[in-house]
Amino acid sequence: MRVTVRDVAHLVGGTVIGDDQKLLTGISSLTEANPGDISFLANPKYESYLKETKATAVLVATAQENVPLIQIVVPNPDFAFARVVASFGPKAVPPPPGIHATAVIGENVRIGANPAIGPYAVICENVVIGDNAVIYPHVYIGHESIIGNDCTCYPQVSVRERSQLGNRVILHSGVVIGSDGFGYASVEGVHHKIPQVGIVVIEDDVEIGANSCLDRARFGKTRIGKGTKIDNLVQIAHNVETGHHCIIVAQVGVAGSTKLGNYVTLAGQAGISGHLTIGDHAIITGKAGVSKSIPARLVVRGSPAQEIKSAQAQEVAVRRLPATQATVKDLLARVAELERRLSAITPLEKTTEKNT
Repeated sequence: MRVTVRDVAHLVGGTVIGDDQKLLTGISSLTEANPGDISFLANPKYESYLKETKATAVLVATAQENVPLIQIVVPNPDFAFARVVASFGPKAVPPPPGIHATAVIGENVRIGANPAIGPYAVICENVVIGDNAVIYPHVYIGHESIIGNDCTCYPQVSVRERSQLGNRVILHSGVVIGSDGFGYASVEGVHHKIPQVGIVVIEDDVEIGANSCLDRARFGKTRIGKGTKIDNLVQIAHNVETGHHCIIVAQVGVAGSTKLGNYVTLAGQAGISGHLTIGDHAIITGKAGVSKSIPARLVVRGSPAQEIKSAQAQEVAVRRLPATQATVKDLLARVAELERRLSAITPLEKTTEKNT
């Protein structure tokens, strides 16, 4: 990377404070930057690092005073930095163009223009792959699957039979699409497997993180809506459907037949029971356990999950339990002492006290 501050500002539509001809040679965080690096400030709580960092330039939302750095002011530093990394940062090295000699290609496979299919990839019969596909080594694509244009499958991805991927889908290493749903009928103490004959449909612009698993439907479709982003180690069960542009963070589990609306956020390690509906723009916070449907735009927390303010109030009350117990113990002792003193008073004394 060898670009000027002016080049970066032009890319992100920013305003430069300082020398716009300064050369930039690297990209880093504020705490790890070296001279020549560009960094960014997205969270105000890290403002103190601006006076300590060795970076040459920084992307900021508002101009900072008394900072010995070149500043590029942009509306959204986080997004602007992502664009800088995408344009000037190091790139993943795809397989060479074409189809490697060791790739196994089944019969009646249709592959679009400009493929890059790496060593030992396996593409089964009757698969359709769109233009500009990047298939890394040791990827498996099952029979009758459909892969759209501009898709990327990293090493060890498995796309099982009849799965369907839209355009610009990214599957990171170890992703399994179309594994069997978890379905058994228990008869006389024996668990009998229920065939899972549905498919998985992944719409355009979905990205799925490493070692995540999306089960095929028992019947019909497991569907991931367009623009949804799924982190590593996520489990999506059979017949789950997500809306558009959902965010599903690491180690989330969504049980069968649950429906997510648009722009739903499931934070890390949240667990969602089956056959529920999660409304548009709902937010399920980290480690929440959802056992009932959630209406649109509600933020829930805890296990069992409930509205966040109520859950936080209960958590505060729980943290205060030791002090509350001590107070109750003291009050009980004082009541007992008063009762002891009252019981020791003779009837005449009680009458005298009453008349007094």
